[in-house]
Amino acid sequence: MIFKPYPYQQAAEEWILAHERCGLFLEMGLGKTVITLSAVKRLIEDFAVTKVLVIAPLRVAATVWAEEAEKWEHLHGLRFSKILGSRQEREEALRRDADVYVINRENVSWLVNYQAVKKRWPFDMLVIDELSSFKSPKAERFRSLRRTLPAVRRVVGLTGTPTPNGLIDLWSQIYLLDRGERLGKFIGRYRDEYFIPGQRNGAIVYNWVPVKGAPEKIYHLIGDICMSMTAADYLTMPERIDIAHAVSLTFEAQRAYETMERDLVLPMAGRVITAQNAAVLTGKLLQLANGAIYEVDGNYVRMHDAKLDALEDLIEAANGQPVLVYYSYRHDAERIRERIPQARQLVTPQDVNDWNAGKIPVLLAHPASAGHGLNLQAGGHIIIWFGLTWSLELYQQANARLYRQGQDHPVTVYHVITKGTVDENVLEVLTGKAVRQDALIDAVKARIERYDS
Repeated sequence: MIFKPYPYQQAAEEWILAHERCGLFLEMGLGKTVITLSAVKRLIEDFAVTKVLVIAPLRVAATVWAEEAEKWEHLHGLRFSKILGSRQEREEALRRDADVYVINRENVSWLVNYQAVKKRWPFDMLVIDELSSFKSPKAERFRSLRRTLPAVRRVVGLTGTPTPNGLIDLWSQIYLLDRGERLGKFIGRYRDEYFIPGQRNGAIVYNWVPVKGAPEKIYHLIGDICMSMTAADYLTMPERIDIAHAVSLTFEAQRAYETMERDLVLPMAGRVITAQNAAVLTGKLLQLANGAIYEVDGNYVRMHDAKLDALEDLIEAANGQPVLVYYSYRHDAERIRERIPQARQLVTPQDVNDWNAGKIPVLLAHPASAGHGLNLQAGGHIIIWFGLTWSLELYQQANARLYRQGQDHPVTVYHVITKGTVDENVLEVLTGKAVRQDALIDAVKARIERYDS
């Protein structure tokens, strides 16, 4: 296919070429992969870089980047090597002569250590797909990657959700772009200057709140290297309809839920399931709201079928149109497949192909495995959230598998919510987090007119 870029895509490509280290905060569906590869091709042709390392989620690393290059005629000259699989396979991939080397983020530390033994870092350009997955400065992947920065000439960070949990997430992401030039070289100083503790329990701080004026200062500091774009600004998107489909618990399930919530202990057939802390409790309550709950031995006990009944009704109401169902727990998927035999779980690239070819009436996916990079819009336009996720990033990315450029129909997103449970809180929290993230997106909005001038 011949690539005919939109003006915003041309502007984003030029942004990469003009900045040796930059961030592209591109909302899902804007084509960040083809934009980045177009810039990479030009840099290689101009001898500005020789070997490019792309770090991406596993499924995206395995399929999306190389397939995108195959799709567009102007990218056909790029040679790819996937640093995936066993240790031997990864080492063989590193020995291949290629332009672009793609690795999953879980193997970043291995790669850094492997090259350290050889006392050389062969990549002069680094592309971090889903930069927000490096938001934790304590993570080994961040600590490993920062060691390579002095040897890298160019860095591009790509994400649609830079601050899924607030501005505190920005420090490590921007550090990978500028090595601490804008937000400081240490997370502690960044926190001290721009934040105060929010919710806390003694010395344990659960969240950090920006001090007055801090967001504006932060936006100003990173504005020279970060370009932001939203799909609503640049694409004519189909209508999206969000529906909360409420269900009620049975009397027995409601009583069990209230007992768990009140006492943290749920007596069940002589066995006791204990929620050791608030996080575990929340997980247990979400499980129960979905219809089943795990025991200590890994087995689960069925509590109710309210969500299964609702899911069956929604699928029937779809009148044969394909439906993408997001679930939270393994027992969700098992119970859904028992109730709806035609449902198929998203596991392999062939599942993606079959879905887009219209061969799968009900596709089951976990947002963590289908949340990034996959193009599923050709297969349908109905999403049903059987169980929600607390992660705004996963939630937005998962919805963007269908609600994205190339979608020809209005997209309907159903949220099956169990009334009177933590389900209701999750949706509220996701909405609240989105407000804070939108502030960042708006603050560093791409100014194409100014760039053109």
